[in-house]
Amino acid sequence: MLSEVLSQIEISEQLTLVVPALMIIGYALKKTPRVADWLIVWILLLIGVLASGLTLGFTVSGLANGVIAAGAAITTHQAYKQTMNRDRGVLVKQKIVEKPEDKIKEGKDK
Repeated sequence: MLSEVLSQIEISEQLTLVVPALMIIGYALKKTPRVADWLIVWILLLIGVLASGLTLGFTVSGLANGVIAAGAAITTHQAYKQTMNRDRGVLVKQKIVEKPEDKIKEGKDK
């Protein structure tokens, strides 16, 4: 039964337009102070499903394309964000280990 449903899904070329649009909408939502971060994912999922449903039809394939588009937009953003901040965690840990009081004591000893 599940294989029959999954066999109906065809990936549409429309995703090449929907994914960047969702990324831009996600960026705008992130900059909006009244929208909680946890809510952005759900908003993008809803918009992706609605956009694909309206253009491809509210079929299994149309709805799946919306979910795939939202997932691709969110995953791409997270990959970019984590790649750009890959060394940040190490720097934060170093700052925590090196207490400011230790630096002051070292300066007095010299």
